[in-house]
Amino acid sequence: MVFNNEGNTTIVLQEKVSLKVFIENLLSAYPRLKNDHLIINLFSFNSLKTGDILEFLDLSNTHRASGKSFVLVTDAISYDEVPDEICVVPSIQEARDMIEMEEIERDLDL
Repeated sequence: MVFNNEGNTTIVLQEKVSLKVFIENLLSAYPRLKNDHLIINLFSFNSLKTGDILEFLDLSNTHRASGKSFVLVTDAISYDEVPDEICVVPSIQEARDMIEMEEIERDLDL
């Protein structure tokens, strides 16, 4: 598992494992990541389905409830295909932009 820390944001990615193993590794690493905004890079998973994205829903809800952003990055699934509680964008730059917008919303108590 690779962690790229950029200030208060961590980009997480891992190649050559199943989605199940990736999620297990992410959950075990979560205690040291919980204070950062998280960008989960899923580009190494070529055949994602909506149900796969929903595997992240509990972790996303927990992380977002603590006032931090949780953004999944994949172009295999459209944000229209997932519930509003989970944030999916097609690029790392859009994930950074989403975190910036969410920080502004939190600062303004929106």
